[in-house]
Amino acid sequence: MNIEYFTQASLAIQIHILAAMGAFFLGGFILLRRKGTKAHKMAGRVFGLLMLATAITAIFIRQINNGSFSWIHIFVPITFIGLYQVISSIRKGNIKAHKRHVLTMYFAALMIPGGFAFMPGRTMWMLFFA
Repeated sequence: MNIEYFTQASLAIQIHILAAMGAFFLGGFILLRRKGTKAHKMAGRVFGLLMLATAITAIFIRQINNGSFSWIHIFVPITFIGLYQVISSIRKGNIKAHKRHVLTMYFAALMIPGGFAFMPGRTMWMLFFA
């Protein structure tokens, strides 16, 4: 691990990495734990905030495409839509839809773009494998 790539990255990238890693580990923990408890609800709120922070900071990360949005930015609206669906479904008491939306968001808005973040030359690749 080469922490230098993290410390030299922009503040947006640093916050993005920390929020995404936090969401990854907390989300995994939530998915494995008992549902419906106070701890689950609090962890879910923190997970949602971490996902929101991850999506917002992604808007400011534009190094790949010379200052413009790149194809990976498609995951920003996917995250916003997913967060809305997760919150909306649980407020309506639709547990089945809530579970489906959380799983979809965890994999489609976190795991898939996270996998792309580890492509050779990207910050996460350099951080872990350079």
